[in-house]
Amino acid sequence: MRLIEDPKLDRFRAECRDWLQDNVPTAKRPPDGLALREYDLAWQRTQYEGGWAGVSWPKEYGGRGLSVLEQLIWHEEYARAGAPPSASMFVALSHAGPTLIVQGSDEQKQRYLPKILKGEENWCQGFSEPGAGSDLASLKTRGVVDGDHLVVTGTKIWTSYAEGANRQELLVRTDPEQPRHRGLTWIVCDMDLPGIDIRPITAMSGVTHFAQVFYDEVRIPLANVVGEINKGWAIAMTTLGFERGTGTIAHQIELANGVERLIEVAGETTDPETGRSLLDDDAVAARLAGLRAEVMALRSLTVASVSRGMREEVPGAEGNIPALYFGELTRRVNGAALEILGPAALARDGEHNWPLHYLESFKWAIGGGTSEIRRNVIGERVLGLPRGPRAI
Repeated sequence: MRLIEDPKLDRFRAECRDWLQDNVPTAKRPPDGLALREYDLAWQRTQYEGGWAGVSWPKEYGGRGLSVLEQLIWHEEYARAGAPPSASMFVALSHAGPTLIVQGSDEQKQRYLPKILKGEENWCQGFSEPGAGSDLASLKTRGVVDGDHLVVTGTKIWTSYAEGANRQELLVRTDPEQPRHRGLTWIVCDMDLPGIDIRPITAMSGVTHFAQVFYDEVRIPLANVVGEINKGWAIAMTTLGFERGTGTIAHQIELANGVERLIEVAGETTDPETGRSLLDDDAVAARLAGLRAEVMALRSLTVASVSRGMREEVPGAEGNIPALYFGELTRRVNGAALEILGPAALARDGEHNWPLHYLESFKWAIGGGTSEIRRNVIGERVLGLPRGPRAI
């Protein structure tokens, strides 16, 4: 599917493709830890030096100042070229950076955005807590104003790539007397401040991307507050809007490539009982065709989100629709690979690590809001349905 026929966009696509073909790293990417961080930062620096960092970010902060449409084309060609996932740079590029562009002060933009694009700093997110995941408004980590600092005490969990991150987008409760969605503050936390303790968590896939972060009277300058004290909920919704809207475009295209790879492998794999390729089985072929159609449907939903993004500065609740669909579809695709290919899919050192992708796919229906929460948001804020019961 092509978004629009335009010679200018075609030339831009060709430029993306040519540069990626010449520059995508060939070295094997480390699975986790500080080695992964250094790999991602180095690749980000390469993109910046080549003029491909922040395609749609403002020029004054190091971006190219192009349209969201051109950003989508870059994501398409990036995934098609098999370039590394953003991973430890994801929060900086898809959360913090876009949030600062629309909500940050001029000083904050000048201070943080160029360093992100140049591959000098990476970020992590401090939103979820042991008792506040999808129900983010129930978070309890405290921030107390003391002079020109905010003193933070509490804990955050499922913080991706916290180990080695330079900064964190941190949401804390600064006024416990106000209702749930009020009294919250969005602040930039330097991860090397005294009082921060990072404890890595190994996921069921075997990689250590998550961590629990503890804060023991961590003093953060009030100059790091984005927006205003006690008005962080709106800033957080901006952040999640980017995450649920265009933030997973590259992952969606990677999923589409995975479906095509699965079809290819099915055609090359012989059924030991019949001696024919798996793709010659009508049931298998129909299932794979269905998955390809679902990927195209997801693509259409994403294009609709991009179209809205060209008219709206801040993503709306509609971004939950492709996010929900992607979270459910990626699990179906990788589950289908294991079922269709059978024992041949279990090799974890092959060209496409199906077991790792399957185990990792579960996080997409949890992180950033579970599928159930996203359905509620779609029903209430997009479709205008009555609100369900709420926790007191």
